[in-house]
Amino acid sequence: MRGKGIFYSVIAVVILAFTISGCAVNIYSGRPSDKAKIGALSGEVDRLQKLREQERKELQEAMELLEKRLKGEIGDKEVSLEMAERGLVITFVAEVLFDSGKADVKKEAHKVLGKLAKVIKDKAYDKEVGVEGHTDNDPIKHSGWKSNWELSTARATSVLHYLVNEGKLDPKKLSAIGYGEYRPIVSNKTLKGRQKNRRVEVVIIPKMFKQREGEKKHITKSQKPVKYEKIK
Repeated sequence: MRGKGIFYSVIAVVILAFTISGCAVNIYSGRPSDKAKIGALSGEVDRLQKLREQERKELQEAMELLEKRLKGEIGDKEVSLEMAERGLVITFVAEVLFDSGKADVKKEAHKVLGKLAKVIKDKAYDKEVGVEGHTDNDPIKHSGWKSNWELSTARATSVLHYLVNEGKLDPKKLSAIGYGEYRPIVSNKTLKGRQKNRRVEVVIIPKMFKQREGEKKHITKSQKPVKYEKIK
């Protein structure tokens, strides 16, 4: 009995030592499959970072070129440029593009829109471009529009058509939307404030931003309600 007890004690010690040793290997070395996954993820992060930096560089070049081409309009505060998270935003005061209450692009505005289209073709031909119309909160009275939504949408669409028809931009990469009075950048309480809010914004959208937005929409659409079944 004593010999068996010693034998079982030795076996227990060996098993314990092997278990401890095995755990140490798993903890500090990791499984090969885990290493491969970490390596793949690290490579994807590096790729996305390089893409983001490249897009930022391209948009910066487009912005610098626009600053040169639109120097006069920017100096007269008719046009402004901003590098935002959603992309390069070119903002036009509405009066530069349209007559009061109208949605047809004025002939005087053809030159400035032509300059914009040329820069987009030269520096951002592979980017999507969104055209956004905005108004102040003065209600429509005499222009015949049902509301500021219709007016802002019609103006955005008019700019889009000009960029496609005259600027020769790819229509597949353009979109238009009207926000009416509901996205002001300043208060509408003053005449100057209302003038700033009446605007058209042309946004050159980075691919990375579109990809993130697409992923959000995909997640939202793919979510299904959880069904709970009664356990019998």
